[in-house]
Amino acid sequence: MSIQLSKQLAKHFREVYFGKNWTSTDCKTALDGLTLAEVTRTVYGLNTIATLVNHINYYVAVQKKVLEGGPLEGNDKLSFEHPPFNSEEEWKAFLDQVHDQAEAFAKLVEQIPDEDLSEDFGGEKYGSTYRNIQGMIEHVHYHLGQIVIIRKILNQKN
Repeated sequence: MSIQLSKQLAKHFREVYFGKNWTSTDCKTALDGLTLAEVTRTVYGLNTIATLVNHINYYVAVQKKVLEGGPLEGNDKLSFEHPPFNSEEEWKAFLDQVHDQAEAFAKLVEQIPDEDLSEDFGGEKYGSTYRNIQGMIEHVHYHLGQIVIIRKILNQKN
């Protein structure tokens, strides 16, 4: 029995966002129930949860653009900048957009023919498509861990 690697990558990406992955935590669950005050609160000089979510989403958008046929353009400094969230509604609307973008990204990934996963991703210096998508999944897991820890710190402070 053969598996389509791109479908497995898309499944793994969805799981880190929406649940049922091997780490037993996911972005949606980690962010559920947090208030605007909590996601914008700085603790111990760390990035806020809102900043981390924006950072993750920024790079998903960068890779999504490439999968749609565009150039690979991103700037780490810009990935940490976002407009202020002035209300719970703005924060929730942003999270909805993040979830929609994650699902759109996963749909693009699962459509990639496996033979194209070894092709350059936005240029030779960035490595293969597989490397970049797997790297994105690792990137989300990394920052998800930070979000979970910050949430625990916030719970202790409350």
